[in-house]
Amino acid sequence: MVLDKEESVSLVSLQSREKPRGCAGCNGKIRDRFMLQALDRFWHEDCLKCACCDCRLGRVGSSLYTRSNLILCRRDYLRLFGVTGNCAACSKLIPAFEMVMRARDNVYHLDCFACQLCRQRFCVGDKFFLKNNMILCQLDYEGGHLNGSSERQPQ
Repeated sequence: MVLDKEESVSLVSLQSREKPRGCAGCNGKIRDRFMLQALDRFWHEDCLKCACCDCRLGRVGSSLYTRSNLILCRRDYLRLFGVTGNCAACSKLIPAFEMVMRARDNVYHLDCFACQLCRQRFCVGDKFFLKNNMILCQLDYEGGHLNGSSERQPQ
């Protein structure tokens, strides 16, 4: 197996006159009407599973990941080998598989992506501003609350 590789999974129909193929997972004959093809081998639908969580990779999607002789789903691949970072707002670790928000070079947990003065959360399409590396809503940005013209302080 190749290290660090994303592979595709295909569902293949077994023709009635075709000799049954051997499953790469259980070594049994594949007599089902359909089989999976991945990593240049054939699998029963129940045998192609993530080495960590046992989810069936034919159902999860059309990709699987291989590394260190492990066959993994995307989530477990990222959890084990993905690059993690810290949230620019709370400084806590962001797992590699977690959804994030980005503003310039900063990365945020979804829950931390809010105005750092009034804590207003942003919805899709809302304007936000990045000033002095702080996320601000339009009201706080236009009000100049970072210039000492207001009593608001970062929370």
